[in-house]
Amino acid sequence: MNSSRPYLVRALYEWIVDNNCTPHLLVNAEYAGVRVPPGFASDGQIVLNVSPTAVRHLQMDNEAVSFEGRFGGVAHSLYIPTAALMAIYARENGQGMVFDLEPPVGEDEQPEPDDDGPSGGGSEPPRPSGRPSLKVVK
Repeated sequence: MNSSRPYLVRALYEWIVDNNCTPHLLVNAEYAGVRVPPGFASDGQIVLNVSPTAVRHLQMDNEAVSFEGRFGGVAHSLYIPTAALMAIYARENGQGMVFDLEPPVGEDEQPEPDDDGPSGGGSEPPRPSGRPSLKVVK
C-alpha cells in the first residue's frame, strides 16, 4: 500500500492556504536525497515556508516536494523526498500534523509483526524515540 504521507501533506497544505495561513514544512535535512541550501539547517532539520508567495514552481507528488525558494537573497532549487517530511503546520497557530520517522530509501526490510494477533485492531504502532517536537510561538 502507498504511503499516506504525500496525500496528507497535499491536503493539509491546501487547508492551511485556504484558511489564509502560512504553511511550513519541517524537514529532516540529513535524509538521503534531500536538497536544501547548505548552512540553513539546524540540528539536521530545516523549517521551510512554502506559502504560494514565498516559493515558485511548487510540485507536490507522491515521491517528493520540490520548489524554488530564496535564501539570503539567492534562489535555490529544493527537493525533499516525502519520507524526509517530518511535519506540515500553519505558522500562525501551529495546527497541522507531525509524521513518524521513516527509514531511508533502500532499507526495504519491513519490521517483523508482533505476535499479539492480527494488525488493524485499532492499536497504534509504537512511536520511535527522537521524534521532533513542535511548539507554538506567538
